[in-house]
Amino acid sequence: MPVRIPDNLPAAGILESENIFVMSETRAANQDIRPMRVLILNLMPNKIETETQLLRLLGNTPLQVGVDLLRIHDKESKHTSVDHMNTFYRDFEEVRHNNYDGLIITGAPLGQIDFKDVVYWDHIREIIDWSQKHVTSVLFLCWAAHAGLYHLYGLKRQLLQNKRSGVFIHKRTSDPHPLLRGFDDEFYAPHSRFAEMKIEELRQHPDVEVLAESDEAGAYIAISSDNRNLFVMGHPEYQKDTLNDEYHRDIGQGLNPDIPQNYYRNNDPAQEPVARWHSHGSLLVSNWLNYYVYQLTPYDLTDMSAKTPWENKKA
Repeated sequence: MPVRIPDNLPAAGILESENIFVMSETRAANQDIRPMRVLILNLMPNKIETETQLLRLLGNTPLQVGVDLLRIHDKESKHTSVDHMNTFYRDFEEVRHNNYDGLIITGAPLGQIDFKDVVYWDHIREIIDWSQKHVTSVLFLCWAAHAGLYHLYGLKRQLLQNKRSGVFIHKRTSDPHPLLRGFDDEFYAPHSRFAEMKIEELRQHPDVEVLAESDEAGAYIAISSDNRNLFVMGHPEYQKDTLNDEYHRDIGQGLNPDIPQNYYRNNDPAQEPVARWHSHGSLLVSNWLNYYVYQLTPYDLTDMSAKTPWENKKA
């Protein structure tokens, strides 16, 4: 099934060239099937690149998905045109009274800044609080996962001396679990961050369950006890060259970054990167959308209650 996107969104041509089924809003309006409604809060600098990455994953599922793009503020973006932002992005006030099947909150280049010093921290908290009553399931990625765990459960991240960048082997810590259906015993995922959550503290919290971790990269996937919030502390959406682009960007800024681990052939940045995580990323998003959104969300979104669908199911 296709992912439904706004007419003329730049990502459409890229995705169609990759044989990923996308459908314009105009075409989708003529169908009777209700698509899943997913809101994406895009905090990454290059909006178009991140849109394309996430839509690529959503478009690889058997469900039709309608997407709204949300911005955190209306300040001019350094990496994305004003026309693009004004045409395709919505402000929170425009969606505040809506309900959604799913919400994705992306990472952000704020890894070394204290949450309370982030200029839009109050807006992030407001959106997270809103999501707990207006969204069936929330997918937090990388920085957003740390922010969500801190705001919702008071769990604090630990800053790292050096940026953790590379592709790492992970293992499941919970089996069986709907989110992990189809996962191999070991799988790869990319990381690019300046902080981590202590696995011991996550495990000790009664409202959080750790589902996957890495001996090298630490906690990777955690989920709330009510199954509403999924925290992925990496970047399953990254494409083959994303870490390479970040590495050379950091070099250009004089940051002297470490070479991303387990990424280039023979760990040589002069050689081609090796993508080992695309199948995992697709399966992760597909399982989330199927088991934690589609299977649980009400057909009529106006019927969404303060209780999670999981709680309603148990009642």
